[in-house]
Amino acid sequence: MKSIVSTHAKSVDFLLENAGPVIRYRLRRDILQDLTPGEEERLLEQIYQLPPFVLLQSYVKPDGYIGSGMHSWDNWRGQVLHATPLQDGESAARLLSYYRIPRRHPMVAGFVAAMRDEEILRAEFSYIPPEIPRFEKRFVGLNNGNCLQALLYTMQAMLGYGDDYEDLRDFQQICLKGFERVAQARSLEELTKYDAGAKRKYNHPYIEAEDYFPDVYTLATLAYTGSWRGESSTAMLARALNHINAVMRPDNEMQVRLCGKYVGPCFALIRPIRAFRPDLIDTIAYRRILSEIAMLGVGQRADVIRESVANVEEALDEEGVLRMDFNTLHNKRYSPKRIEYPSPYGDVRLEADYGKKNAFLCDLTFWALEFLWLAEEKCAI
Repeated sequence: MKSIVSTHAKSVDFLLENAGPVIRYRLRRDILQDLTPGEEERLLEQIYQLPPFVLLQSYVKPDGYIGSGMHSWDNWRGQVLHATPLQDGESAARLLSYYRIPRRHPMVAGFVAAMRDEEILRAEFSYIPPEIPRFEKRFVGLNNGNCLQALLYTMQAMLGYGDDYEDLRDFQQICLKGFERVAQARSLEELTKYDAGAKRKYNHPYIEAEDYFPDVYTLATLAYTGSWRGESSTAMLARALNHINAVMRPDNEMQVRLCGKYVGPCFALIRPIRAFRPDLIDTIAYRRILSEIAMLGVGQRADVIRESVANVEEALDEEGVLRMDFNTLHNKRYSPKRIEYPSPYGDVRLEADYGKKNAFLCDLTFWALEFLWLAEEKCAI
């Protein structure tokens, strides 16, 4: 910790001088570790006054659930279901997690309690016809993260409750099995089935609902939990991540067969994971996934982390600020400047107002500093 802070003192000073309350809170709580209880309360009160948090409060229901659905329809047959994307349950949970709202806060505790209440969930997932069978079959696809229950488990983990309950700890073991399975395969073809005669519009290789496979939700669950951690599990994850980058092809495609239907997997890890480059935004959740890999505690045993660390160090300018190239058409399309609300389809935004001077650079620079801190194995969450 001390080496990161001392080596990147200019980045720390830049953030303390320019960043909003979320970044200053996370910086001082996690990296500098110098928050007094009074200062913590003061920063949290500033966070609670931010427009996104105030808006989120308006979506809290009497039963504790926030918003409608989870990774669900935003409209149904012409009916607008979400006034803003933040009204979706997953986006709501992500905002609370990204802002690091304490688990004791009534909004967080109430939301998690609602996600663990069978009757509340049954009522919440009956607001439009498609959600009813989705809820009834919510465990189908759990082994590869492609079901409603996987989302519910992951959001509970991201809100700080992933180690509190037996079913959540069991899901951690499921997540590990997905990485173990990939670590032993020589190619994606070895893990999938293929029906050359299938008359599907997108006839791709597929896995079955019960097959273990890693995706961004199983990755996030492990990143935000600790019960699974041990040298053997962490070493396995480092090997699995290196193996993914060694054997997976950039053009891989795959589907999952769920209840007789073929669906695209939720960001399954079927392609190489690119290391950070300041001149390339690889995917819609580029830096977020790198951070969550670093949160596993794999350190620089994972090649993608080692390469990213070197590139981040090189990309920080003389003032300790991370700058990226957003001039190319591809980078403009995926630019984090376009992020307005938290979602599964984007990187993390912590600054509430990009109209303020240096706000966007604060987001980039904090990501860089936190990533370097996380990449030190001892700093794993």
